[in-house]
Amino acid sequence: MNDLELCQLLADAADELTVAAFLTDLRVEQKADRTPVTEIDRAVETRVRELLAEHRPDDAVHGEEYADTGSSERLWVIDPIDGTKNYVRGVPVWASLISLQVGDELQAAVVSAPALNRRWWAAVGEGAWASWTGSASRRIRVSSVDRLEEASLSFSSLPGWNDLGLREAFLGLHETTWRQRGFGDFWSYMLVAEGAVDIAAEPEVPLYDLAAVSLIVTEAGGCFTSVHGRPGPTGGSALATNGHLHTTVLNALQEQPQ
Repeated sequence: MNDLELCQLLADAADELTVAAFLTDLRVEQKADRTPVTEIDRAVETRVRELLAEHRPDDAVHGEEYADTGSSERLWVIDPIDGTKNYVRGVPVWASLISLQVGDELQAAVVSAPALNRRWWAAVGEGAWASWTGSASRRIRVSSVDRLEEASLSFSSLPGWNDLGLREAFLGLHETTWRQRGFGDFWSYMLVAEGAVDIAAEPEVPLYDLAAVSLIVTEAGGCFTSVHGRPGPTGGSALATNGHLHTTVLNALQEQPQ
């Protein structure tokens, strides 16, 4: 079993647990960072870690709910439920994010959103792909939009932009673009990868939320950096575009209000 095939197997295991518990009574706790966690978040990550111990026992693991394990350059990055706030409220926009990073390079990734009947995946150099339940997989590509005035922007929320001192710059970008929607979380980035959205941005976000989506966006032909331009998913924030707009958006976010 190659690494992408293992990503798919892990996603299947995650889907089995998340779907069974969705729209049921859940125990919801608040973590130190004031984000919610349920017994299903923990159960999914535990199951994924068990399968990794079986299939890749020498690899390291970085997840949202438990401490890092291992010291290998091969690092599995897991977000058991991206969109837990949606999950606990019955909103079907949530996904399990699973990826493998070797050294500094992401190699394989899966984003599985079973309540949407959607899954996306990528392996380095092999493009990005998507499927719907009951449909054949298809290769996906970013859009060709090259003007902000014609671009669709997806974002999560406003408070973090203020913390970065970029609230006014972000609002300026918001007002310049053609269409703005708060799809949020993994879905913003998958819509960029599919070419349905042209720009997605978040001011504060950890690695486990970004590793899988970043590879899928770049394998779809897009560009993925922090909001300050640091390449990849490790900059603490995220800007994903179709590539044509990336420099323009970075410049817009660094502009200071007059």
